[in-house]
Amino acid sequence: MGNAEKEDENMIQDNTLVLSTLPKTWIFDLDGTLVKHNGYKIDGHDTLLDGAKEYVNALPTDDFVLILTSRTNEFRDITISFLKDNNIRYDEIMFNIPMGERIVVNDRKPSGINMAVALNCKRDVFNKVIIERCL
Repeated sequence: MGNAEKEDENMIQDNTLVLSTLPKTWIFDLDGTLVKHNGYKIDGHDTLLDGAKEYVNALPTDDFVLILTSRTNEFRDITISFLKDNNIRYDEIMFNIPMGERIVVNDRKPSGINMAVALNCKRDVFNKVIIERCL
């Protein structure tokens, strides 16, 4: 097994993600990741998943938070109001995103730091990964 495969294999251990000390770009899906999946349709309102608000709001202020959603523009105002009313930190939100896979393509720094990380979480359960910034 090469060094790159070893690094990838060891990146998450015991629910801890080991990353560099560089500022991050966080990309969160909205439904099923931060709020109950389709709660705005099923229940008539959004419901935050346990721990999502605290986790996102605890990210360093130098980090950038982007929220993606396949919600249409019809739901833009109520979604933004919900996030604002619940003090959910984000820098940008994009609507009308296709509901298929999200694919991130990035390079690896010459030092070996992977510049893209993906976490796939169980729907409607917020994944509280511990971030260790030490590389």
